[in-house]
Amino acid sequence: MNYQILIGGQPDLMMNNFTDTAQENTMKIKLGLLAFSMSLASTTAFAAELSVVGSWSGLPLHKLYEKPFWDEKMPAASDGKITANLTTHDQMGIKGGDVFRMLGEGVFDVGMTVADYAVSDTPALEGLDVPLIATDAASAKVMVEAARPLIDDIYKDVFNAKVLGVAPYPPQVVFCNAEVASLADLKGKKIRASGRLTGKLLEALGAEAVSVGFGEVPGALQKGVVDCAVTGAGSGYSAGWWEVSTHLMPIPLGGWDPVVTAMNLDTWNGLSADEQSLIESTIKSDLEAPAWETAQNALATDVACLTGTGDCPGEKRGMKLVEATDADMATAREILLTSVLPDWAERAGGDWGQRWNDTVGKATGVQIPLK
Repeated sequence: MNYQILIGGQPDLMMNNFTDTAQENTMKIKLGLLAFSMSLASTTAFAAELSVVGSWSGLPLHKLYEKPFWDEKMPAASDGKITANLTTHDQMGIKGGDVFRMLGEGVFDVGMTVADYAVSDTPALEGLDVPLIATDAASAKVMVEAARPLIDDIYKDVFNAKVLGVAPYPPQVVFCNAEVASLADLKGKKIRASGRLTGKLLEALGAEAVSVGFGEVPGALQKGVVDCAVTGAGSGYSAGWWEVSTHLMPIPLGGWDPVVTAMNLDTWNGLSADEQSLIESTIKSDLEAPAWETAQNALATDVACLTGTGDCPGEKRGMKLVEATDADMATAREILLTSVLPDWAERAGGDWGQRWNDTVGKATGVQIPLK
């Protein structure tokens, strides 16, 4: 006897097809965005095709890690029982800020995008990507791991989602189409921020934080809508920001722009404990770990490619490198600790400031002064 259970895209079509024929024991049924086929005999067989929406299609994180993971590594780890129908939010024509909302509604099964895109839904999420605290990949990973209990609660309560992993973009640096020689030169300039805390920090430094979508930045720089813009060095290189920028300041004013991978909670709860464990462990080993391992070296390589100095595996560009001084870093960090983080704790409300102090703050040696 064979029981076939359909879970996912159209939940009103639930199941119940009983047959004793051996031929139908191997039949796979695909329905909507998610399909499961289970046969009960002496053992239980499991198969699923997940609808997955990845981050920016043209950037290294997706091309080097997300796509190979869902196209090859997850199917291999599950012996072909878990596969993915993969696209990205930019290929779908949806905004990054809509990814996790749509995920929670069950439009697709897995969503992957920058956490900062979703902070309009919950200011508490801003606490995941704090600039200037982590200056290398190792310390950034410590921050993210310390924040995981907070992130898990936010995604469960706000987005009806289960967090499966967090991977970094390289540090978010400053591209300028204007003459800059130090951090002080950002004062009075219009700057595209990569996240809300970055915007608050820029404003405290005397700049004007401007909201511009990633894909719109080159045009905004070219037309003078913004003077500078913050993104990962590799992202800016891949997206051609060097064509409309002259100066590169590799001070991590935008943190590391973590990308969260999450699954719709209803889909997650429909999996067995073994299936959940397989997905989580494979994401950790085959997506998260390699992305973190290459994050630090990627920054040095990307800066070399953008400025034309150093070892670059691709085409070298000619941006002018503007190194931040120790005084620049001290000034920015002081503003972060005395102004930006206390403001965030107040906007997040509740006990989020204390929870951050007890987790991320404890791991990094930073404490937000709370009222």
